[in-house]
Amino acid sequence: MASENPAAIIIIGAGIVGLTLAHGLKKAGIPFQVFERDESAELRSQGWAVTLHWALPFLREMLDPDTLAAVDAVQVDADVARHDSGNFLFLNLETLEAKFRIPPAERRRLDRNKLRKVLVDGIADHIHWGKRLVDVQPLVTALFADGTRATGRLLVGADGSNSATRRFLIPDHHHNHELPVRMLGTAVRMTPAQARPLRDIDPLLFQGCHPRTGVFLWVSTLSTPETNGTLATGDEHYMVQLAVSWREGEINSSNEEGEKNKEDAAEAVAQMRRLAAGFHPVLRAVIDDIPPSQAVSRIALRDWPSRPWDNRGGLVTLAGDAAHAMTMYRGEACNHGILDVRNLLRGLRGMDREAAGKTPSSSSSSSSLSSSSSSSSSSSSSYKVVLGVYEAEMQERGAWAVLLSREACLEAHDFHGLNEDSAILRRRTFFA
Repeated sequence: MASENPAAIIIIGAGIVGLTLAHGLKKAGIPFQVFERDESAELRSQGWAVTLHWALPFLREMLDPDTLAAVDAVQVDADVARHDSGNFLFLNLETLEAKFRIPPAERRRLDRNKLRKVLVDGIADHIHWGKRLVDVQPLVTALFADGTRATGRLLVGADGSNSATRRFLIPDHHHNHELPVRMLGTAVRMTPAQARPLRDIDPLLFQGCHPRTGVFLWVSTLSTPETNGTLATGDEHYMVQLAVSWREGEINSSNEEGEKNKEDAAEAVAQMRRLAAGFHPVLRAVIDDIPPSQAVSRIALRDWPSRPWDNRGGLVTLAGDAAHAMTMYRGEACNHGILDVRNLLRGLRGMDREAAGKTPSSSSSSSSLSSSSSSSSSSSSSYKVVLGVYEAEMQERGAWAVLLSREACLEAHDFHGLNEDSAILRRRTFFA
């Protein structure tokens, strides 16, 4: 079975970045189709939560008013959303004192899974599930593992940090760079009483480092009784993300048995408790209360600084994590991905406006055929120009952002080396 629309943009990946591009194309009246390896939107979690800050104006350019309203409705804490000051603390985990306060800015802290569903809802008829990319052929055709194919005028790989599209474009240099940092993370259900000590520090999120061990802690509200529907039900609860990370080799955070069976939930929880042993009693109690059976994700941190690739004469490009995978320590990955697709969309709209201005007004068959032939012959060169401009800016910005996030990742575990100019503390902002 083939999907062939020579005028369509083929988007590989139905994550936040790919879906945002799809909405922008829909708003601009540009045909598109989205192909996603997952069998459905519910198959795989999209992660815990995401913060949008400096990319909010760009998101607003691409989404229609109803979708924007739906995005605002999936903030993790509706009450904080109504009164958010943008506060962002970096704590001394031993004393609970604020070492730094990161300058506030407008932001939205969103449930990633709910955000994806909101973005899917507006374009569901254009999404093809269960499509794992295996090859890209000329002019431009995507081949999928199930034997189907899709042909269009441009393929955009927005398929995440382990991008199959990137592997196709840069077969010798597509591998991610592994950092000497390990992380354990989980989402814990808490009663209002259990969550209160954390919300007294900050109701939305905070982070910190232990001055002696260098262990980093991230705490973030994922849902409240108001946003998860348990308010006034007798089963009110919060969902809270807890993540600890450490520099590999600097501390002994595991025992021999844990190393033998890294998938064992009880051992992962025990490892988190060992890492938190020197935390302030308020924080240590939160970690100690994690149930032994709690599912914990073990995360090896990796990145990929953007670099030039062969876009096949203006036929294939990348966006988001596929183009510049970065760690989460500055919370900017999704923001850069949104800026990517906004800039790409601007180029595509400009090209279409230019093409429309050159189209003859005659409606005769011969004129139409002549116009179509002329348009086809110039299309590839036009796309090459558009992608050249898009990729030059994005690759420079992406490489810089990845390395800045890498720096933040390493600095996060060096309490005494931190200062106001440290990458993890620097203001999140970008002007484009």
